[in-house]
Amino acid sequence: MILNGVALQPDVSGGLYWAERSVFVVADMHLEKGSSYAARGQLLPPYDSRATLATLAEALARLQPEIVICLGDSFHDRHASARLDAEARGTLAALGAGRHWFWIAGNHDPAPPADLAGSCVEALAVGPLEFRHEPAARPAAGEVCGHLHPCATVRVRGRGLRRRCFVTDGRRLVMPAFGAYTGGLDIFEPALSGLFPGGFETWVVGREKVRPVKRVHLSPPARLANGSGAGKSAPPRGKGRR
Repeated sequence: MILNGVALQPDVSGGLYWAERSVFVVADMHLEKGSSYAARGQLLPPYDSRATLATLAEALARLQPEIVICLGDSFHDRHASARLDAEARGTLAALGAGRHWFWIAGNHDPAPPADLAGSCVEALAVGPLEFRHEPAARPAAGEVCGHLHPCATVRVRGRGLRRRCFVTDGRRLVMPAFGAYTGGLDIFEPALSGLFPGGFETWVVGREKVRPVKRVHLSPPARLANGSGAGKSAPPRGKGRR
C-alpha cells in the first residue's frame, strides 16, 4: 500500500506498519467498552480490554516497532482507564517500555489518561504523513485517521462475509477499528465513501492476511444497492458516533 509516496504494510491484526520509520499504528481500541455497557445494564463478557491488548502485544512482539501511535478512541470514555484492571495496566506498561508511545485524542477520549506512559497529542506529523483521529474536513495528503471503523462485505461463493478493512485513495487512509468490541461502518455509506470522491481501494483484513479486494467483489448494504440511501449527506463527525 502506498500513501503519499510512503510504503505502508496493513497488518492482519488491524494495525498498520511503517517499516522505514519503525512505526506501528492502531485506531479505535475502545478499551473498557464492555465495562461501560455493563454500567448501563447491558452485560457483556468483561474481557474486551484483555483481548484487544493481547492482539496488540502479539503484533508488537512480531514487528518490534520503536514507535506506537494510537489514533484516538483508545479508551471508550473519559473514565475507562480507571476501570482497567491491574493485569491490563501491567500489559500496557510492558508494551510501552522502551518505545515512543503517542496517544492521539479522540471524541471518546479527548484527554487520554495522563497516568499512563506516552505523549498525549491532538495530531502528529511524521515525515510526509499526518496521524489524527477524525478525517479532516479538507483532506491533507498523507492523512492517516480512524473514527469511522470501516468494514466491507466480500462476496465469496455466493455468501457475504463482513470484514474490517483499510480504505485509501493513495492520499488519505482510513483505518479499521482495533478493539475487540467495536462495530463497523460499511465502506459504501456516504460518511465513508464521500471522503473519496475519486474512488478508493479496499484492503480487507482476513484471518491470516490483508488483501486488496476489487470493488466488483464487494456488496453494498441493500438500502444503498437499491438507491434508497443515495444522495444522503454524511452525518456530522464527532457527535457521539462510533
